[in-house]
Amino acid sequence: PKMKEDNCLHAALICLGMLYYSHAITTEKMNHARPSLHGHHEKGKEGQVLHRSKRGWVWNQFFVIEEYTGPDPVLVGRLHSDIDSGDGNIKYILSGEGAGIIFVIDDKSGNIHATKTLDREERAQYTLTAQAVDRNTNRPLEPPSEFIVKVQDINDNPPEFLHENYHANVPERSNVGTSVIQVTASDADDPTYGNSAKLVYSILEGQPYFSVEAQTGIIRTALPNMDREAKEEYHVVIQAKDMGGHMGGLSGTTKVTITLTDVNDNPPKFPQSVYQMSVSEAAVPGEEVGRVKAKDPDIGENGLVAYSIIDGDGMDMFEITTDYETQEGVVKLKKLLDFETKKSYSLKVEAANVHIDPKFISNGPFKDTVTVKISVEDADEPPVFLKPSYIFEVQENAASGTVVGKVHAKDPDAANSAIRYSIDRHTDLERFFIINAEDGNIKTIKALDREEIAWHNISVFAVEVHKQHQEAKVPVAIKVVDVNDNAPKFAAAYEAFVCENARSNQQFITISADDRDDSANGPRFIFSLPPEIIHNPNFTLRDNRDNTASVLVRREGFSRQKQDLYLLPIVISDGGLPPMSSTNTLTIRVCGCDSNGSMVSCSAEAYMLNAGLSTGALVAILACIVILLVIVVLFVTLKRQKKEPLIVFEEEDVRENIITYDDEGGGEEDTEAFDIATLQNPDGINGFIPRKDIKPEYQYMPRPGLRPAPNSVDVDDFINTRIQEADNDPTAPPYDSIQIYGYEGRGSVAGSLSSLESATTDSDLDYDYLQNWGPRFKKLADLYGSKDTFDDDS
Repeated sequence: PKMKEDNCLHAALICLGMLYYSHAITTEKMNHARPSLHGHHEKGKEGQVLHRSKRGWVWNQFFVIEEYTGPDPVLVGRLHSDIDSGDGNIKYILSGEGAGIIFVIDDKSGNIHATKTLDREERAQYTLTAQAVDRNTNRPLEPPSEFIVKVQDINDNPPEFLHENYHANVPERSNVGTSVIQVTASDADDPTYGNSAKLVYSILEGQPYFSVEAQTGIIRTALPNMDREAKEEYHVVIQAKDMGGHMGGLSGTTKVTITLTDVNDNPPKFPQSVYQMSVSEAAVPGEEVGRVKAKDPDIGENGLVAYSIIDGDGMDMFEITTDYETQEGVVKLKKLLDFETKKSYSLKVEAANVHIDPKFISNGPFKDTVTVKISVEDADEPPVFLKPSYIFEVQENAASGTVVGKVHAKDPDAANSAIRYSIDRHTDLERFFIINAEDGNIKTIKALDREEIAWHNISVFAVEVHKQHQEAKVPVAIKVVDVNDNAPKFAAAYEAFVCENARSNQQFITISADDRDDSANGPRFIFSLPPEIIHNPNFTLRDNRDNTASVLVRREGFSRQKQDLYLLPIVISDGGLPPMSSTNTLTIRVCGCDSNGSMVSCSAEAYMLNAGLSTGALVAILACIVILLVIVVLFVTLKRQKKEPLIVFEEEDVRENIITYDDEGGGEEDTEAFDIATLQNPDGINGFIPRKDIKPEYQYMPRPGLRPAPNSVDVDDFINTRIQEADNDPTAPPYDSIQIYGYEGRGSVAGSLSSLESATTDSDLDYDYLQNWGPRFKKLADLYGSKDTFDDDS
C-alpha cells in the first residue's frame, strides 16, 4: 500500500509540473518575451517566470522526489536559451554541487537528470550553475547563472521518542485530568511539506487510568481516587503517529512507568481493642512493661504515629513513648510499684498521625484508642528502712557502750519476716561502734575524740532472717559533740627579740592562741601572767581582748653581757565550760640594735668576739688552717706513690734469711745485689711462655692484667701471678712448674737445681704424696712413681 501511495503522489506532482510549464509558455508568448530558459516544476508558487533584461532566461527552481527507485534516471528539468535555433551550435554546461555525479545534463537538449537516489534528510537542496556556450569556440553566449534543485520530501521516517522509557510520579487520589508527564516524539521528515511530520499521540496501554493529549503528548489521570494502597505502579504505552494519525502514517511507541505517591489518607487503627500486660513490683522506673502498635498503611511521614496516655488510673505510674523505627508505643514504668498497695492498673492509649493532610481531613479522625490493662506481680522485696538516712549525735569521750541511736527496718512482703542488723565494717574500719542485731540499737565500743574525727559515716545492713539474699542498706551519720577537753596554746612557736636600748612600755611582740576544741569551747582567749610573776620587773603583758595579747618592756637598759635570754611564762584560758588553761613560755632574746632600732646582733659570743679579734682576723686564721691541711694531704698522697724497697734491710727482719738462700747469685752475703727479675723468663715477659716438652694443641694467652712488670717485681705478686696462670691454663697442667721455674735466667753461672732435668740422679725422697694432689699433678706423680715400679719389675 505504501508503494501505491508513493506512485500516485509522483504522478500527481508530474501533472502539476506539466500544467505550470504550459502556463509559463503561454505567458511568455503573450508578453513577447525574449528567448528564455524554461524549467519544469511542481508548484505554481515556485514556478514564477523571472524576466531578465540583460539575457533571455526563464528561470525556475527544480524539484526532484527523494527515494526514487525507478530503473531510469529522473528528469529534473530542462535548460533552454531563446538564442538556441536548434542547429546544435549551442552547448549547455552544468557545474556546482553534485554536477556530473548526481546531476547530469544533455549538452544539446539541456535536459537535467538525477542519476542517484536522493535523501532529503541527508541533504534538502543542491545549488548548480548553468551556462550556454558556443559549441565550436566555447565562447559563452550568456553569463552563467545559479539555480536550485530541491529534494521533495516523502514520508519515509517514523516518529521517534526522546526516551525509550519514562518514569513519572503522581499523588494518589489526584483529581481527574491531573498532569502526570509530557512525552515528546520527533519526525525527521519535512514539517513544511505535507503531513509527513505531523504527529498525533494516542494511548495503547494504561486505560482507563490515564489518557494522553493527542497534540501535546501530556499524560493525565483519567480516574478519580486511585489508591496507592490498592495499586502503586502502572505501566502505560504511548504511540506517536505521523500523517496526522491517518491511515498509512508511520508510528513509534514508548513506555511510561507511573508510580502513585503516598498521601495521608488512612488513619491509624489498633488491631485489637484491649492489651494485657504484667509487671513485677520489683521493676525499677524506666523499665519497659510492654508495647502496642496501631497499623497505618501509609508510608513515610504520612504513616508516622505518636502514642499518648489520655486516661486511666495508671497515668501517674506509667508513661508511653514512641519507637519511630518500629512505629510502636512503648509502655514504661514511671514510679515504683507496690503489690500490697495496688495490684492492677488500667490505661487508655491513643495513637494519632503526626502529619495530617488538610485535603483528606474528611477521612478522619486520624487517630484511634485502645485499653491497656496492667497487672502487678508480687515480688520478694528486701527490707525497707523507715528513713532513707539517719543522723545521730554522741558526746566525745563518752564511755564505751553509750547508746548512739536506733535504726528500724521492716519486711514489706505479707510474710513480714524478722530482720537482722549489721554494720558494714568497710565504713567502720577502726570499730568505733556496734549494733544490736535484733533491735538496731547502735552503741559505742571505745571513746570518741572530736578533734580526730568529727563525723562518722557508717552503713547499716538489714536482712531477712530466712532470706539472707534480701538485703537493704541505709547510711548513718554520727556527729561527735565537742567537750572542752583541750587547753589553748600558742598559735605558733614564738621567739621574741628586745633591744638593749629599748624604751619602757615599748611593745615588741603580739601573740595569739589556738584551741583544738569547737568554737563554743574555744575563744574568747584570756591572756595573763602567773600570779608569782605578776610584778615581773622586766616585762608586762596586755590582753587585747581580740584573742591576742601584746608583750611590753617594763624597764629600760638591758645588757647582753649580764643576761641575753629571758623566759616569760604566759597563762592562756579559753571560754569553755569548764574553762581550760595552759601555761606557755615565751623566749625573749636581748639583741644589739642601731640608733634606728634595727637589730644588729643577738648573741653574747659575738659581743665578746667584737672586743678581741675582728672578723677579718678570724677569716685569715681559718684560711691558714685550710692551707696546712691541703699540704698534709698532698704529702701523704705523694708518700704513698713512692716505690717501696723490695727488701727490708733491718737486721731484725727474719725475711733476710729467706731472701738470701733463695738467691742464686753472689752468695749468702750479697743481699743488696739481689734482683728477683733475673728469675723471670725473658720470653714470658710478652705474655707467652712456650712449652718445651710437648706441643700444645693451641696457645694460651694469659690475661694482660696478670702480666708482671720486669722492673718492679714483688715476690708475692710474682708467685701469685704464676699460680693464676697455672690454674687457668687449658693445656696440660702438670707442666706449670717447668714453665715457671725451669728457666734460671740468662748468663747464670749456677747450674740447674731442678731434679726433673737429672734423669740419672738417684733420690731417696718419697713422692707418693703426689698421687693425692689431684689430676693436675697426675703426670708428675707418674714420672716420679715410675722408678719404684721399675725396681719392682727388676
